[in-house]
Amino acid sequence: MSDRLVLVEIVGRLPYASNATFLALDVEGRQWVYKPDRGEQPLWDFSTGTLSVREVLTWEAAEAMGLGLVPETRLAEGRFGPGSAQAFIEEDVEFDPRTLFEGPSDLLWPVAVLDVVTNNADRKIGHIISEADTGRLWAIDNALTFHHEDKLRTVLWDFAGQNIPPALVTAAGLLTEFAHRVGEALGRREGAALRRRVTNLVDRPIHPYPPTDRPPIPWPIW
Repeated sequence: MSDRLVLVEIVGRLPYASNATFLALDVEGRQWVYKPDRGEQPLWDFSTGTLSVREVLTWEAAEAMGLGLVPETRLAEGRFGPGSAQAFIEEDVEFDPRTLFEGPSDLLWPVAVLDVVTNNADRKIGHIISEADTGRLWAIDNALTFHHEDKLRTVLWDFAGQNIPPALVTAAGLLTEFAHRVGEALGRREGAALRRRVTNLVDRPIHPYPPTDRPPIPWPIW
């Protein structure tokens, strides 16, 4: 993991987040979404204190795949202790991500593939935002990832059974070596599970179908 980012000022608290989430500044005045570990709500299936690491690993995985999809995410130290910090994106408040689900839009394929390989257990509609001025899409809130058990819960099941675009299959294949990093950060089971997911996707490049033995969609979906 990279050196921790130092956050020097809390600007405010972001409402409606399930965990304690703040807008903070670093020494250069750059804005970050700061999630201290101590503000996590306990979960039965994800170890307490690991969500910040999972957020960072998802950003690193997206970068390794060349997606440019997840805002820069770093381990951080701030007023409320260690946690994660994600670069703040000025969101286009007029953008309705539900319009992307009409079809669905091919613009969502990178999100869908990233979620499959990282085993995202919480892909909600509101986690896909559009940047003000540029219209660039970003995938945020990526903490419930890299579990060693199958946990994929997503609003992107409309891709189920479809062939994954070849460029994204190639990009996913680049994570084979990244599994070692996940193993070091979270444990051997998590690293081995990532390697297995990547291998399965490359060998059979079809988006999976929703599971029938557990809830396939996060709640609430927004």
